[in-house]
Amino acid sequence: MSRSLNSQTHAWLKVFAVSARHLSFTRAAEELHVTTGAVSQQIKQLEERLGFKLFRRLPRRLELTDEGRRLALVVDDAYQAVGLEVRRLRSGVMSGILRLRSVPSFLAKWLMPRLPRLQARFPDIELQVVAEDSSISLREGDFDLALDLNDGHYPGLAITPLMDEVIFPVCAPSLLRGKPPLRRPEDLAWYPLLHDVTAWRGSSDYAEWEHFLHEIDAPHVGVQRGYTFNRNQLTMDAASAGMGVAIARQTLITNELKTGTLIAPFSQRVATGKRYGIVHAPGALDDRRVKAVHDWLVEEAQRVSGN
Repeated sequence: MSRSLNSQTHAWLKVFAVSARHLSFTRAAEELHVTTGAVSQQIKQLEERLGFKLFRRLPRRLELTDEGRRLALVVDDAYQAVGLEVRRLRSGVMSGILRLRSVPSFLAKWLMPRLPRLQARFPDIELQVVAEDSSISLREGDFDLALDLNDGHYPGLAITPLMDEVIFPVCAPSLLRGKPPLRRPEDLAWYPLLHDVTAWRGSSDYAEWEHFLHEIDAPHVGVQRGYTFNRNQLTMDAASAGMGVAIARQTLITNELKTGTLIAPFSQRVATGKRYGIVHAPGALDDRRVKAVHDWLVEEAQRVSGN
């Protein structure tokens, strides 16, 4: 509204907004807890202040003039917006844009199924979600929160650990009936291996298979063969199609194991020494909105781990 309107005029506009909504000075007076005469007088003073009529006073009813109708639309929208914002402030509701970056696999398999719960809790926080590989370095100012998989070392940034990652081979059930059947790690020599070349920042194309076989002290199996993909989900899709054996991340493979689309042919599971974490700039959590989403992510991770 114009800066030329003084506090008294703003008070009259409030009376006008209520009167326009009811088209009755009597009902407006009841809502405002004043007399009908007081409402009528304030509307008259507002009309004099504005220089045009707002209502046609007809027998037993009121009608808005063209000017009154136009003003009522603006005033009603303004007071509704003010009222909504006051209710938000009183209830502690947070709103605004939050930039969230995540490695694509974690975003697709872990976060996306959980986002409806975040939306339900904080409906006025608008996420701007960006999927970026771990190979692209995190830079302060590019995000509010980032979900990343690494060794936890982020110079100049802070990190909240979420979950340690564990890996193990998976394949389609049909491979258990192959020739020879896939029963022991040494049988891998007879099957194509599937590789995620973006396993973690700085990893080689074959890092996951090399790490797994080294940790279980498996007989020599050449790993630099098979098919490579630049997304974890593509690797899992290829495994589901029976194209070979892939390395799965325990955090991301829950649904496939439950449905039987993929199975773990061996019992061994190996920690990678990498962990998922929430990365943010120092002081970012001073923003209540950022802190709320951060704490929700921690809560969801604890729900998974059963802590």
